[in-house]
Amino acid sequence: MKKTRTDLQCPFSGVGKKYSAVQMMEAFFQLNDLTASKKKLNSIMNYAVKRNSRIKEDPSVIFHFRQSMQSFVRAGYLITLKEKKWAVNTQLEEVSPLVFGLLSEKEYQNPLLVFKKAFREYSIKEFDYFMSGMVYFSLGVHDNLPERNIVSPYIHLTKMLDAAHLILERREKK
Repeated sequence: MKKTRTDLQCPFSGVGKKYSAVQMMEAFFQLNDLTASKKKLNSIMNYAVKRNSRIKEDPSVIFHFRQSMQSFVRAGYLITLKEKKWAVNTQLEEVSPLVFGLLSEKEYQNPLLVFKKAFREYSIKEFDYFMSGMVYFSLGVHDNLPERNIVSPYIHLTKMLDAAHLILERREKK
């Protein structure tokens, strides 16, 4: 019987090196700002569904972003596997609803819920497929539209970006 293992190694890592989920997320946010990442993801989505137009950015930048998002998704999956280690529940003080972003109040208190929900609905391969498809459709002029539901994975990725940033902020405060 063949054992199946999910490849969780960072695409940019050296051969044989292993990184923790937090290190992978920190690396992602060192290379990509939260707001810039959300804008780029939104731009890729917008151009993927537009016919007869392609994204204006350099394709190498878009490809690099796709690879870093791939590593980010793997880091999120690692966090869900080691959830007991990541106890980041916090009590809410008087926080404005604008601070939550796309996160609900419960998700803001415990950002791990975002990752759990995302990986219950989609696998790592499905997120990779989604990002690859969106990059493909955004980089070229085409007559076809993506064949699957593209809104749900996009919302999950956006929420995961917010949740990961929140986790890293709270780790820095400790």
